[in-house]
Amino acid sequence: MVRSQSQWAWMALFVAALGCSQGSGVDVSARVNSDSDTTTTVEPSSAAGDVSSQSKGVIGFSALTLTNPFFKIIADNMKEEAAKHGYEVIVDDANRDVKTQSEQIDTYITRGVAAIVINPCDRLSIGPAIKKANDAGIPVFTSDLQCVAEDAKITGHVGTDNFGGGKLAGQAMIEALGEAGGKVLVLHFNQAQSCVLRVDGFKEVIDAHNKDREDGKIEVVAELDGGGLRDEGFKATSAAIQSDPDITGIFAINDPSALGAYAALEQAGKADQVKIVAFDGQQDGKQAIKEGKIYADPIQFPDRMGQITVQNIVKYLNGEDFEQVTLIPTQLYRKADADKDPELK
Repeated sequence: MVRSQSQWAWMALFVAALGCSQGSGVDVSARVNSDSDTTTTVEPSSAAGDVSSQSKGVIGFSALTLTNPFFKIIADNMKEEAAKHGYEVIVDDANRDVKTQSEQIDTYITRGVAAIVINPCDRLSIGPAIKKANDAGIPVFTSDLQCVAEDAKITGHVGTDNFGGGKLAGQAMIEALGEAGGKVLVLHFNQAQSCVLRVDGFKEVIDAHNKDREDGKIEVVAELDGGGLRDEGFKATSAAIQSDPDITGIFAINDPSALGAYAALEQAGKADQVKIVAFDGQQDGKQAIKEGKIYADPIQFPDRMGQITVQNIVKYLNGEDFEQVTLIPTQLYRKADADKDPELK
């Protein structure tokens, strides 16, 4: 990005005026319930955009990808919640690229934002960029996806109880396959800690199901990178069913990759032979459950993630205690739920 001299001068004045606030938190883990699940959209905004002179400060949000509606919902709710407290949120699309996300964090640091929120593109590789923000005295919060890099300080995290959700997915797969059991493909995205936890929870339940059982076992025969996207889920599933045509179940770590998997099965004439369990509960995913394309989803609540993240940032900046780790439980959503869902066709 190339800036004119006037833009740099304006930025320097803004940084000097805004400064950086700090507060304190307590190290506890909270679980919250939510019964809301709204689907809204937000357009990405440049970190160099205009900010109201009445704003208390700016929060920079680097989203994993705004092509996935899930992260748009987080962004939209962050902006709405921040406005209630007098803050503004600038939203940037990292497009699943660590380098891009690191550059966005650098821009937030230069700008002197009050806080940074990220959905880490990679749970480890984003560490050095976060460390820069730490050194600059700017608090970094994670939403949905966690960072586990050494020496990277995360001030607060709000996400899903992904391990618990993975266990629900395992239970759903056992229901779907019944006493016959069968071979299962996992469409993974192991760059994200949340997805690692989902798969770990899934496997724990499947392993317990198989213990001391001679017949009807469920065997995970492959774990492929579905990228969390339709096209990559399609490609991975196409490859898997060519390699092993006896696959009877697929666990996809989110709805987009699950929908890509269904398209691959349909193209191969195997849509009626393979049960899909996904994760998220996006509108498209719920509709697919109603239509019988997906068996079930542990559903997440991205609206609550965005709201609570901003609430915690405000508490931190005000020097108030807050829960540093908040995990929101999932709820298993089946066709019976979809059939009575007023938001679906």
